Formats: sequence, structure tokens, C-alpha cells
Amino acid sequence: MKPGDIISIGALAERTGASVSAIRFYEKEGLITPMRSGGNQRRYLRADIRRLSFIRIAQQLGLSLEDIRGALASLPYGRTPNAKDWAKLAAAIREDLNRRIERLTRLRDNLDGCIGCGCLSMKTCALWNPEDAAREKGAGPRWVIGDRPSQMALPRKA
Repeated sequence: MKPGDIISIGALAERTGASVSAIRFYEKEGLITPMRSGGNQRRYLRADIRRLSFIRIAQQLGLSLEDIRGALASLPYGRTPNAKDWAKLAAAIREDLNRRIERLTRLRDNLDGCIGCGCLSMKTCALWNPEDAAREKGAGPRWVIGDRPSQMALPRKA
């Protein structure tokens, strides 16, 4: 390891735009792991610039710290992730984003009417969800999370 491969917390903050307190928080959460100098000062690998940048971007995309932790666990530690590493990670994040976009689109498209839980409009729900048939699929707004009235086994009228 060359001397330029190790940087201080201040240099890491400067390079990533993260505050020193944020870097310490990510360390406490186990997302980055510094080394310690002889004087017990935090020292980081140059690869941590990319790791920390990824953390900040992933948070902006709405990933939880647990999701970020899992993603980082798949990356090599001690070396800068390469294009193949990032492509694998990006593919998984893309799938998650696509699922969230689909769910948000359904929510947007159904916002003015019944969302399948019976709480917004009893008149509309009586048409789209007779006798609360959606409850058979589970709790929550069934139409928003992907179920469709056509998928429901509607109760038969006697």
C-alpha cells in the first residue's frame, strides 16, 4: 500500500462532500471502517471515497441503511470497486427502483378514488371492492401494492 492510498477523515470529507460527523455516523453504522494511526486518528483507504459516495447516492435514491449495508457487503473491501462490481450493484438497485416506481405510479393513478382499503370512499369501494373482497389478499391498500380487482375472488350474491 502506497502512502497516497491512505487519507484522513478531513480529506475524505472534502473529497465526498460529506461532513465529518456524517462520516463518523456511517462508521458507527458499520458502512465504512477506518484504520487507526499510531495517534489513534481515523485513516481511510482511497477506495472509501467511492464507498462513501455510493452511500450518499443510495440514500438519495431512498435506500435504507440496511439496504446500503447489504449492497456494500457485496463489494470488495480494500480495493476500489471496478466496473463489473458497480454494474452488479446497479442492476440490483435498478430492480428495486423499478418496483418502487411501479408502486408509486399505481398510487398516483388511484389517488383520487378507492385504493382498495375501504378508507377513502365507501361509494367507490362498494363498486370496486364489493363486500370488502380485497381483505382476502391481506391488509393494506391491495390495489396500490399490485393486486387487481380482476384477480380477486369476488363473493357471490345469494
